[in-house]
Amino acid sequence: MKKLLAASVLGAVTLFAVGAHAAPTLLNVSYDVMRDFYKDYNTAFQKHWQAEHPEGVTVQMSFGGSSKQARSVIDGLPADVITMNMATDINALADNGQLVPDNWVTLLPNHSAPFTSATVFIVRKGNPKHLKDWPDLLQSGVQVIVPNPKTSGNGRYTYLSAWAYVLKNGGDEAKAKAFVGQLFKQAPVLDTGGRAATTTFMTNQIGDVLVTFENEAEMIAREFGRDQFEVVYPSVSAEAEPPVAVVEKVVEKKGTRALAEDYLKYLWSPEGQDIAAANYLRPRDPAVLAKYADRFPQVDFMSVEKTFGDWRTVQKTHFADGGVFDQLYQQ
Repeated sequence: MKKLLAASVLGAVTLFAVGAHAAPTLLNVSYDVMRDFYKDYNTAFQKHWQAEHPEGVTVQMSFGGSSKQARSVIDGLPADVITMNMATDINALADNGQLVPDNWVTLLPNHSAPFTSATVFIVRKGNPKHLKDWPDLLQSGVQVIVPNPKTSGNGRYTYLSAWAYVLKNGGDEAKAKAFVGQLFKQAPVLDTGGRAATTTFMTNQIGDVLVTFENEAEMIAREFGRDQFEVVYPSVSAEAEPPVAVVEKVVEKKGTRALAEDYLKYLWSPEGQDIAAANYLRPRDPAVLAKYADRFPQVDFMSVEKTFGDWRTVQKTHFADGGVFDQLYQQ
């Protein structure tokens, strides 16, 4: 049995090596709700790369809860690039082993975030609980499906958006803390990532509302049908800026720096921005945004850093072990 297992492992390594000679391989470690986008983007990038180079390129993907994914890279998963939904997860790579430089956020345009997104409510068809804004989620008997802020950027943006709603409407920090604490008491389960939360809501039919990114609503429509749910935009949303970075130590070891840098820079190309908009991610390019204006309602965005401080402070205060979220959830 051991000999067979060894032969299988050797065979897998050999196959990988043969593929590596045929074309360079890039590993993108990303988060749950970006599967559809990168499926489209990777195909476009491969054509772009092959048009300018003598060989093709193989793009491999890894998806999961964003913080869990970042931890995997810290623990040795050889990502050439990391594409997260929150800066805290890329900061973790700088703070643990200097996998990315401290100034990674300045190395690409728009704070290294090629698009933005809003937080929305996915409700059952007909919106039977009449859920329109954040306070409605605190009504007695309303079950809120949201992933765990400890493992998911999706969950953290929900937490920050609800907190921002209270501040925007004249509340102080104490009122915001109580409001967010009650919101998470309405959650019957905390999944590790956004896709798992979608499965809980859509497949398992648990909960009255799924709080997620607006591009996840399109993925749900493609998978389950547009007649199965409705999308509600709350009055306030923290502006999600999903950042990207080259994992310096990995590309230096693998010799894939040029490939990794081009892969990320192409996100800002007209084609990359068009693919983003087609997948309901808000493009940075004003012309592309105007082209798809009908699918992006006006949202009262609140900047995370202007509202809460820099991302390292946000992580330490709210989501680190023993932080505000832990205090609220344990209560």
